Amino acid sequence: MNWGVFEGLLSGVNKYSTAFGRIWLSLVFIFRVLVYVVAAERVWSDDHKDFDCNTRQPGCSNVCFDHFFPISHIRLWALQLILVTCPSLLVVMHVAYREAREQKHREVAGENCRRLYPNPGKKRGGLWWTYLLSLIFKAAVDVVFLYIFHRFYKNYTLPSVVKCEIPPCPNIVDCFISRPTEKNIFTLFMVVTACLCILLSVVEACYLVGKRCRESLLSRSESSRRETRQFRNLVSAGSSAPITRPGVNEIGCSPCIALVWWK
Repeated sequence: MNWGVFEGLLSGVNKYSTAFGRIWLSLVFIFRVLVYVVAAERVWSDDHKDFDCNTRQPGCSNVCFDHFFPISHIRLWALQLILVTCPSLLVVMHVAYREAREQKHREVAGENCRRLYPNPGKKRGGLWWTYLLSLIFKAAVDVVFLYIFHRFYKNYTLPSVVKCEIPPCPNIVDCFISRPTEKNIFTLFMVVTACLCILLSVVEACYLVGKRCRESLLSRSESSRRETRQFRNLVSAGSSAPITRPGVNEIGCSPCIALVWWK
């Protein structure tokens, strides 16, 4: 792995994230990715080799292992981490697209032209939707994988002994899982961290939506205040000017009525 490129991507994601997004990023890459790379991979390295059944029947151990462990924890976690981190990189790519478009616009129209994006990293327009959809996608991925883990491994725990009677096993045989307690601890740890990541994603999405609604309400109230102020200025200016009607003299009578009265 090229850690320089990896560090650049992390700094880009951290730069364009909110405070909740930075906490989520730290939680994912410290308590999920590093734990997966450093410890969890070694715990499950002897998963198939040390799965022992009390029979010498050829193929029985393989069939029982495939039945009780249809998908390896490690491979499922790797797929989950890849799908969870990809949306954050999509936000960085969207910002890079904005910056490239802004640079091309300057080259065509000149340096003193009007900018397309005053701040390419500010969450406005399409970038806001990209960020919000990335949060929803990350939370949905974690929820789906938690459901998959629960379906395959009830209560997210592994038993010490499983009973298998699948052919070609001659009868009901006992199969023993290597280091079940340690595996259960790591499984529960990954489940808890995934739940915390879901919570942070939901909170951040609510924060973004609430902030946008607040800004919209403030702009509407400000525009209504401005319109009210302009209307009051017009009314005050109109009341200070004399109101005259055509064909009416100073005493308030038309010329014909004044002439009859004079006669």
